[in-house]
Amino acid sequence: MTSPLLPFAELSPALVVSAIESLGFWLPGEPFALNSYENRVYMVHDDDRKRWVVKFYRPGRWTDEQIQEEHDWLFQLADAGVPVGVPWRNDAGESLHHGEGFRIALFPQLSGQAPELENPSHLFVLGELIGQMHAVGERQEFSTRLRLEPVSMAAQAGEVVMASGWMDRRQCQAYERVSSAMIRQMEVIDWQQFAWLRVHGDCHIGNMLGRDEHFALVDFDDALMAPAVQDLWMLLTSEDVEERFMQYSEVVEGYEQAREFDTRELELMEPLRALRLVRHSAWVVSRWEDPAFPAAFPWVRGAEFWDTHIRQLEQQRLAMDKTPRWLA
Repeated sequence: MTSPLLPFAELSPALVVSAIESLGFWLPGEPFALNSYENRVYMVHDDDRKRWVVKFYRPGRWTDEQIQEEHDWLFQLADAGVPVGVPWRNDAGESLHHGEGFRIALFPQLSGQAPELENPSHLFVLGELIGQMHAVGERQEFSTRLRLEPVSMAAQAGEVVMASGWMDRRQCQAYERVSSAMIRQMEVIDWQQFAWLRVHGDCHIGNMLGRDEHFALVDFDDALMAPAVQDLWMLLTSEDVEERFMQYSEVVEGYEQAREFDTRELELMEPLRALRLVRHSAWVVSRWEDPAFPAAFPWVRGAEFWDTHIRQLEQQRLAMDKTPRWLA
């Protein structure tokens, strides 16, 4: 039985091997831990030297039904020719497995590197890839997975941070002021005027792997219902006005090879960036009892981090108030 505070405490290399071999595999070598904090992910190879990425899901985060809905969408995407990492299924057709008290999925390793967001060709094909994914995503809705709720998600994240006790009184006052102002800005947006569809949810370059101009999407752990721009805005990273416009133009041109993009959704980019900022800090705080988090994010307990974070939120609040220069 796993502990809610230490969900992976018993997940030793021997237990990892035992759990995978219980599914009918034989592993001649040790598992290699990959960088992952929310779940635990390992690289293994079987006796045929085939490489697998094995995910041990964090207990209590998703239900079996929510994980299965993620997997079912991956199979739909693959059947439609969209390059994604699909989970292994046993002879019974099951893709979500159980072993040693954990829920497990195995994915064939997809080799490659992250794309270059300064490369117009990469941006075009990434936009096309996401457009292809969304063209399948809009065919039906998720029934069990989350729906993007920016206002309530931001408010909940703020409550987690404020309750942490990691900020002094001055910082708490500043954080409460700026986070409340950002939430008010989100409240005036008519989010429901946009089309909602199944999206990847965490579409940063670390979840896109490939070479040359061929990429695949991996790690759909955060898949949810949201506007299309949720999967596009993280590709527009440059601080230079002309380069940011180039990124936008290439991504949308590629996207519209598969599906029309509603340009009204561009007004959601800065609010979504703000939401990611507040949720990320809250995520680290909420997972602090997991030993992987203090080891990976030791600076979060320091006053300097929170001063910097509050300044970032204030800058983002200002960005939400004006049209980006690259669109002006």
